[in-house]
Amino acid sequence: MQSETSSKNDISFEDFRSQILEDYKIAVTSRECSLLGRREVLTGKAKFGIFGDGKEVPQLAWAKVFKNGDFRSGYYRDQTFMMAIGALTIEQFFASLYATSTIEDEPMSAGRQMGGHFSTHSLQEDGTWKNLTQQKNSSADISPTAGQMPRLLGLAQASKIYRNVEGMDAGNFSKNGDEIAWGTIGNASTSEGLFWETINAAGVLQVPMVMNVWDDEYGISVHARHQTTKENISEVLKGFQRDEDQNNGYEIYRVNGWDYPALIETYEKAAALARKSHIPVLIHVQQLTQPQGHSTSGSHERYKSEERLNWEREHDCNVKMREWMISGNIASEEELEEIEKSIKKQVREGKKAAWEKHGSPVKKKQQEILPILEKAAQNSSNKTFILQLRKELADNREPLKKDVLTVARKSLRYLIGEQSPEKTELVNWINKFSEESQQQYSSNLYSESSFQAKFIEEVAPTYDEDSKEVDGRVVLRDNFDQIFSSRPETLIFGEDTGEIGDVNQGLEGLQEKYGDLRVADTGIREATILGQGLGMAMRGLRPIAEIQYLDYILYALQIMSDDLATLQYRTAGKQKAPLIVRTRGHRLEGIWHSGSQMGGLLHLLRGIHILVPRNMTKAAGFYNTLLDGDEPGLIIESLNGYRLKEKLPNNLREMRTPIGVVETLKEGDDITLVSYGSTLRIVEQAAKELLEVGIDAEVIDVQSLLPFDLNKDIVKSVGKTNRFLVIDEDVPGGASAYILQKVLEDQNAWIHLDSKPQTLTAKEHRPSYGTDGDYFSKPSAEDIFEKVYGIMHESNPEKFPALK
Repeated sequence: MQSETSSKNDISFEDFRSQILEDYKIAVTSRECSLLGRREVLTGKAKFGIFGDGKEVPQLAWAKVFKNGDFRSGYYRDQTFMMAIGALTIEQFFASLYATSTIEDEPMSAGRQMGGHFSTHSLQEDGTWKNLTQQKNSSADISPTAGQMPRLLGLAQASKIYRNVEGMDAGNFSKNGDEIAWGTIGNASTSEGLFWETINAAGVLQVPMVMNVWDDEYGISVHARHQTTKENISEVLKGFQRDEDQNNGYEIYRVNGWDYPALIETYEKAAALARKSHIPVLIHVQQLTQPQGHSTSGSHERYKSEERLNWEREHDCNVKMREWMISGNIASEEELEEIEKSIKKQVREGKKAAWEKHGSPVKKKQQEILPILEKAAQNSSNKTFILQLRKELADNREPLKKDVLTVARKSLRYLIGEQSPEKTELVNWINKFSEESQQQYSSNLYSESSFQAKFIEEVAPTYDEDSKEVDGRVVLRDNFDQIFSSRPETLIFGEDTGEIGDVNQGLEGLQEKYGDLRVADTGIREATILGQGLGMAMRGLRPIAEIQYLDYILYALQIMSDDLATLQYRTAGKQKAPLIVRTRGHRLEGIWHSGSQMGGLLHLLRGIHILVPRNMTKAAGFYNTLLDGDEPGLIIESLNGYRLKEKLPNNLREMRTPIGVVETLKEGDDITLVSYGSTLRIVEQAAKELLEVGIDAEVIDVQSLLPFDLNKDIVKSVGKTNRFLVIDEDVPGGASAYILQKVLEDQNAWIHLDSKPQTLTAKEHRPSYGTDGDYFSKPSAEDIFEKVYGIMHESNPEKFPALK
């Protein structure tokens, strides 16, 4: 074991000693928070605890080289690190444990995430960016193991982009690309595919990413021998190690997690290499312990041998650091005991203060409602029951918001049929408290800044008198050209995106014009393509991540759903990632090139705009709209539309397709037909054929599924036609059911209906291959004609006699 840190020769012994003692104080503080946090869960004050005990010392070494502008993308064991960089106090630690719902008291997530999930604030109150180069940054954690890895790749790649692409305004985001993206993961979670995909991609891209693997030999109760080949992740990754002749690889370090001076030396080497040369580094921190087991859900004594438990007690990193300090005459036993005693008191006081802050607003509401209930009970025939509920609430010494509101709402039931000022006061109190509380738990799913996409007004395409008709892909290509020429912060990447200009030539020639960093090819790795975009968007770039086909977005769906879609929500609006995901789907050929998985996406991607343009002009307008806003969006281009002719607009740069606004393509009086994307062309054809038998259908293009018809225009159409049919190439109960719910329930269109609202969808199976497979798998013009005719026959059999 080394006896000195690399900085000892540069400062006086007293300063050196003082730094070490400060580190030890942080380590002890973090450990005491973990120990007391577990007790708070077991006594019922908190719901669940997952702590960073046993990982304190390596995180102290890491914090020493973590600079302003750097980003962390970690997991739920990093509390010591957050304390060491000044981003987490004792009170905030416990506020998170208690799920305190104010961002001022619980800055990690305003109580929306369980404890151990950390973040810093990237945004000002108005939604604009802070200067991220002047603070230490942590991207918001998620619970799914290895889910933080794809984002980490993008956070690191942003530094490469800022260093190597000219013309960008990097002021708030980078200083010459010197920032490192630091990742953390438990050794067991390195078994996840997202870890391997990210490690490979970072090695290919050569980005400044340092990966910390905290290795305590277990994944919950499962030993490393069941997790990792050779029980050693750095041994397995030896093939990634760069050598003298080939720099396109990793530097890999191994270090024991209890060896304070060795850790400091290792982290200094890793930081210098990644920061200067943009070489990725993996630090395998071994021989760590987990003193309280995985979480408060169980005890590690159930699955660890007594021999292992004894070893963990002896090799506890805090214990080892303490021994090293005493043996090196840095501190005496008595001095350390005094420090530890003082910190225990600080942690208890911080816990108490956090609990009082957590409970005092609720107790205030408790005291507000008690006299209201008293008054409401006096003149009620159910006085006894209301007063009993009031007593139960008054006797509750530690009420939750739920407890207070439950009593108030149940009391209101006993006033059914009665009218009095006291009842009115109770109703008003319930409504106000419900609204205030709901806001604390449901805000910020989407941006609440002035940059919301729904505020961006439509600019319709305009045309010259002699505007030529071109393939739809040319509209896209020329629009992307306008985007990249006028917005230096934009870039696009994906499989076959660069050199050949995407598989449908929507980016033809643009890599040659804008370079291979802004129009880039990637490997076949959808999850990390999405992660690249997510991380770069969190650092001020405006990336467009291309997933070649909608069918293959399923590879990236976990990251889109768990990370991108929830980012603004889980940080209470303090972080954002305005990433655009580009893909193409719907009718073509075969099971995996004709996807319409809209129902699944609608369920899983709340927080992301889902846009379904019917042609490339509409798609181009959506790209422009999203780039003016600050929210993520998924644009699904019609796969069979790239070679269809469209007029080339003369205002590509100004053109904006509105989000959340439907478009009526054909007016009619007999029935409202609603669809989106490629299917609309078939609906329009069927509508023409229906005119031949006297049925005048109104055809509406949804355009945007999330958000949906913000102006509630569809109900206006149904109010005119009194009949409603949704045509959708998704499976039964997919997007069609979503549209029905929106129109019938949210817009109350049911009051206008003279016929049963219906849907016409694809079959339940995936679409079969070939033209006939498409015809028998998804709605055809004949299907639509017959479905509409049947609805009209039912309402007027004399005018429309049976077709069959």
